[in-house]
Amino acid sequence: MKYVGAHVSAAGGPDQAIKRAHEIGADALALFTKNQRRWHAKPLSDEAIAAFRGACREYGFGAAQILPHDSYLINLGHPEHEALEKSRAAFLDECRRCEQLGLTLLNFHPGSHLERISERDCLARIAESINETHARTESVVAVIENTAGQGTNLGHRFEHLAEIIEQVDDRSRVGVCVDTCHAFAAGYDLRTPEAARATLDEFERVVGFDYLRGMHLNDAKSDFASRVDRHHSLGQGNIGLDAFTTIMRDPRIDGIPLILETIEPALWSEEIAWLRGQQSGASTETHASR
Repeated sequence: MKYVGAHVSAAGGPDQAIKRAHEIGADALALFTKNQRRWHAKPLSDEAIAAFRGACREYGFGAAQILPHDSYLINLGHPEHEALEKSRAAFLDECRRCEQLGLTLLNFHPGSHLERISERDCLARIAESINETHARTESVVAVIENTAGQGTNLGHRFEHLAEIIEQVDDRSRVGVCVDTCHAFAAGYDLRTPEAARATLDEFERVVGFDYLRGMHLNDAKSDFASRVDRHHSLGQGNIGLDAFTTIMRDPRIDGIPLILETIEPALWSEEIAWLRGQQSGASTETHASR
């Protein structure tokens, strides 16, 4: 079974994200548990935690269907000690917030070397950051998102993800989220069924589907191998629809949240319905093709 949803707003409290996901017909979702552009946030209140857990029960969302995302400010591979410790403290707080909410996954961008340390040293720092966080938490899985490779961001090659995982002590608590726009911009072709299958096979060879804990399903405004991160609605970008049909029919991609971060929230319910339809070979018509 595939869980399909979108990254919805948690304005008004994390329980509101569950309600918004239900309203668009989703059975998966992503959310921020705090403001993603600030270092600090008020602790979650007992009332907010109870409301979130209650909404999950009411609308039928389990932890395996929810892929929270951490703050964009965090850089777990930062070359400077003070900034690295600040990022690690923020990441630890994010993990603890997830545990309070009963969530088991936390999606994050791996980090950047800022041209001050080598790629290898940066990847090692990211793994060390994960190990330190694991030692101070109980259950949350650190889910590394592949990147488009803008600037000095690492994670744009599957080999980067594998190298981080190799250095994590408890590999049962580390995983990967593959973003289709990021992969395409990083040079992994998805434009035909054959190309999409080849990219998925490459992921299996280098990382392994045992580590796949979620996906972001986004078309791309950016060009192939451009290393530019610009999302688009399904079927309206340079990837096209075949990749998403291929993903929805691949049995290796079951039981994980498949999350839209496409640019028009008004289309999310339609995109979710279209994605589900691909599993049974339904029409490939979407808003973009009409």
